[in-house]
Amino acid sequence: MDLPVAPPAFDATTGPRQRGRADLGADIGAGCGLVFLELIFWLWFLSGFNLDPGRTVTADSLWSYLAAAGGVGVLAVVAAAIAARAGAVVTVVSQALMAALICVIVFGGAATQLHQDKLCRDTPSATGCKGGDD
Repeated sequence: MDLPVAPPAFDATTGPRQRGRADLGADIGAGCGLVFLELIFWLWFLSGFNLDPGRTVTADSLWSYLAAAGGVGVLAVVAAAIAARAGAVVTVVSQALMAALICVIVFGGAATQLHQDKLCRDTPSATGCKGGDD
């Protein structure tokens, strides 16, 4: 008696049907490395804040922070493009989301800093402005 033959559960044939996959180790390594780089940036950003209630501290300008954030955003876009070419889906998604978040933060921070700069130019004694010697 001949039993029907089931199709193979795993097709290991080579040729045009074979689909290339990225090495998962490289995918995980790139994702972890970029997340580590982004965490370093955010820790640096947060280190500029002073929570001592006894000190009067004027806010630093956001322009240098926004430039650094833009640099990390560019690195995230480049990493997503390289990962897309290699087929590393996890890295593409995580870095594309990170780049979008950084883009929102940079544009929101730039609008906030432009508003603060205009306020300090019009009223030098306003809260958050340095004593008129900008």
